[in-house]
Amino acid sequence: MPLTITAESPQTQDAHDLIAGSEQALRAVYSADECFTFTARELDAPNITFWVARSGTTPLGCVALVDCGTYGEVKRLFVTPNARGTGAAHALMSALETHATALGLPSVKLETGDKLVAAVKLYHKLGYRECGPFGAYGLHPASLFMAKTL
Repeated sequence: MPLTITAESPQTQDAHDLIAGSEQALRAVYSADECFTFTARELDAPNITFWVARSGTTPLGCVALVDCGTYGEVKRLFVTPNARGTGAAHALMSALETHATALGLPSVKLETGDKLVAAVKLYHKLGYRECGPFGAYGLHPASLFMAKTL
């Protein structure tokens, strides 16, 4: 089945399941004090757009864009283990970047973990480069900060 990307509420059951999967994956690698997470409730805000990738009706992954005014922030990029390598993460990021451009945001930034090697590789492939902390983030030994000019 073809891959579809749709903007939707982070309060759906599919969204909750994907967010829980993301939490579980992070907790398997990092301690609680090393995880900067967003809940479905926190993602349900007027300045946040949340997308779900699906094959048919099966949810494969999610991502959110926070409109911070002068830049966008990527939150919660996650693809289920069985959907990795299918292009779902790339498609989610493409939807996010297209929307950020439509909003007039000049750049997109993100915080990711130093142990999330596949994610860092994907971000580099998509044109993201390391930058310093931004927003409310401070320096943290487990964090990598990246940005892309749109």
